[in-house]
Amino acid sequence: MARLKKDNTPTSFRLATDVYERLERFCEESGQSKTVAVERAITMYIDDYEAKMKIIEKGKSNQDK
Repeated sequence: MARLKKDNTPTSFRLATDVYERLERFCEESGQSKTVAVERAITMYIDDYEAKMKIIEKGKSNQDK
């Protein structure tokens, strides 16, 4: 049975060679594709950033009281 294709946007970017080599090793060891690894890493990074921004905004609104 064919796998469903997910909505995607082809992307091209440059990585420092050492970062790319680490990504390749990670993907080989974990058995996941580079696409999955990069998607997960970016999602985690943005989620963390957004959570920190909410804390900062909450702190600012508490100072205004």
